[in-house]
Amino acid sequence: MVIPTYNRAELLRHTLGALARQTLPLDEYEVIVVDDGSDDHTAEVARSFESRLNLRYIFREREGYRAAKTRNVGIWQARAEICVLFDCGVLPHSGCLAAHLDSHRDTDRPVAVTGYVYCYNFNNDDADLMNRTIDVTDPDATIALLAEKRLWLDMREDFYTKYGDDYDYLPAPWMNYWTCNVSARTDQLRRVGGFDEDFTAWGAEDIDLGYRLHRDGARFVLNRAAAAIHCPHDKTEDGNNAEADANYKKMAAKYRTPITRLLLSIPDVHFFNLNDVISLRGMPACAEYTAARSSR
Repeated sequence: MVIPTYNRAELLRHTLGALARQTLPLDEYEVIVVDDGSDDHTAEVARSFESRLNLRYIFREREGYRAAKTRNVGIWQARAEICVLFDCGVLPHSGCLAAHLDSHRDTDRPVAVTGYVYCYNFNNDDADLMNRTIDVTDPDATIALLAEKRLWLDMREDFYTKYGDDYDYLPAPWMNYWTCNVSARTDQLRRVGGFDEDFTAWGAEDIDLGYRLHRDGARFVLNRAAAAIHCPHDKTEDGNNAEADANYKKMAAKYRTPITRLLLSIPDVHFFNLNDVISLRGMPACAEYTAARSSR
């Protein structure tokens, strides 16, 4: 379990509190908190959980926005065979980690698992109401309420309804690999190079990783039992979108395949419609296209 953080001490407290209530025995999972140069009381909060979790706290000097590099520090420090990647401020259900592990058992092919995330949105709509509804001391009860009332479902729910929870058959399943709540084999994460540390602004570093996991043979699935709540926090949709658009351009230039070039069409082509565009145009799979070019 790798959690990057920067100056969000109280959100980190909530995340670690939820991790301390997992159904897995404490000796079966580790928590690595990688601090990207916080100057608040993040270190104090992290260390206060050392008696309740198998926790390692790693501090690195601030270099600006370095989420990719910060996550890589944790991935390369991980001792477990499966690496779960969370954001700070994500509150997992007590069975979340066990559900992630279930998806990786009894399969010869590596799996890239996406967990279900309530209350996540880009523009912080209903943030105040969400915060009044979320009981940070009891994520299980909150998740049960949100599921029953169908409140603030995972913003990818329409995608899952359309394509199903086992959507690996799509040409670009990696578009949904958002690292607020995902997992993959640690050795595969290292084999594909981890996160690309050239991404130094918000967005796209996670789907870039997902793209490389896909090309390396990972099967993409949703596990709804690996559920969590994404606590609202300050953010600006316009600012995030501008940074993500720049990173999409970087990713398109990096791979130069017909499919990755479609990222340049966002937002004119909706993020969740790209798989339909790929299929309608009969585009070659990225791995096939790369192989064809290299054989010339």
